[in-house]
Amino acid sequence: MARNINNTSENPENSQRSSGSGSISSSSSRLRARTDPFLVVCRCFSLVTSLTAILCIFVNALSAYRSFKNGSDIFDGIFRCYAIVLAIFVVIAETEWSFFIKFSKVLQYWAGRGMLQIFVAVMTRAFPNYSGEQEYLVILQNVASYLLLACGIVYVISGILCIEFLKRARQKEETSRDQAVKDLEELERRRQELEALLVENTV
Repeated sequence: MARNINNTSENPENSQRSSGSGSISSSSSRLRARTDPFLVVCRCFSLVTSLTAILCIFVNALSAYRSFKNGSDIFDGIFRCYAIVLAIFVVIAETEWSFFIKFSKVLQYWAGRGMLQIFVAVMTRAFPNYSGEQEYLVILQNVASYLLLACGIVYVISGILCIEFLKRARQKEETSRDQAVKDLEELERRRQELEALLVENTV
């Protein structure tokens, strides 16, 4: 009879614990399941811009190599080297590396990034070699320059419309949400440890 009383008294506590753990896990999974489609689009566009800048680096490096190798136009080779350096800046800016952004405040804003990308696109397109042997190089120059030009125009328009501030606000919300998920997981872990200690003490 006493055992039945003890079991009935322990069952509400167990049900409360299970319901508490279930609510914590469900809330953490609910927070983790949220993905902001706007940030996903921004990351995809940043990836496309980085890949386009890398293509510009490859095209300018190939053109500079041919210019220095043949000795046909040394100034074109030097010009391509400057284009490579600026294209590297474009790639680093898309990573939003805090150390780099700290020393280049202009690239923190989308309008500044867009103008740099347009300038690199113009440098990539400038002084094309229309000889028949290097027709593929001209095609690569056109593709890379026009793609980066389109990315730069989108960045400039987005910067004028202040869309970058919306992105930063969404990033702050995502960071706080991730921190909330981590706090809930830590709370769940501590609760399980306390329950384990409680079971050991009662046994």
